Amino acid sequence: NGKEAKNRLKALRMQVGVVFQYPEYQLFEETVEQDIAFGPRNLGLSDSEVQQRVVEAMELLKLSKKLRKKSPFDLSGGQKRRIAIAGVLAMKPKYLILDEPAAGLDPRGRREILGGLGEYVKRNDASVILVSHSMEDMALYADKLMVLDHGRISRYGDAHEVFAHAEELKSVGLSRPQITKFIMELQRAGIPVEGGIYSVEDAYNEVLRVFDEKKKGGR
Repeated sequence: NGKEAKNRLKALRMQVGVVFQYPEYQLFEETVEQDIAFGPRNLGLSDSEVQQRVVEAMELLKLSKKLRKKSPFDLSGGQKRRIAIAGVLAMKPKYLILDEPAAGLDPRGRREILGGLGEYVKRNDASVILVSHSMEDMALYADKLMVLDHGRISRYGDAHEVFAHAEELKSVGLSRPQITKFIMELQRAGIPVEGGIYSVEDAYNEVLRVFDEKKKGGR
């Protein structure tokens, strides 16, 4: 029944530091503010501390203050996702485990969630274990990568160390980021870009560097 389902959702929220795949399914309160505040209130914090944490969590995930009194169920899928994650961040866990937190979102939504998580880690000296099949996201946001194959560690290291083993990644159903493949195609076409690039920003800067050098050489 509805009451039992609501209680089960509340119990899930209290698993501090864990974000399930499609976390928007954890929403249950009447307003955005109440939903994000649920965890901190159950930690026994004062009203002022609870409100401060709500504001901080919303800012981290680029949620407008105008949304505080709205029902979370009236918002977009991306906003619901960020509200659910904000409710976990508001509890300020030292460790976070996230299963595909940006799955199904557009590039902007992915940046807002993963960028906000990165900022949370910096501010709170926290650690994140992020489960994902998106190599683009892993290359951009992860300090260390661990590739698992049927429960066993296949490869561990930073992006350069892991993505250097393209055939091994392919054998476990993964691949290098698309931007890395693009850079490799430029190299095959004779354009002198450096390899070992795994993010769009690095690729952009590298292509600009090559064109700038060609301009200087042409003079």
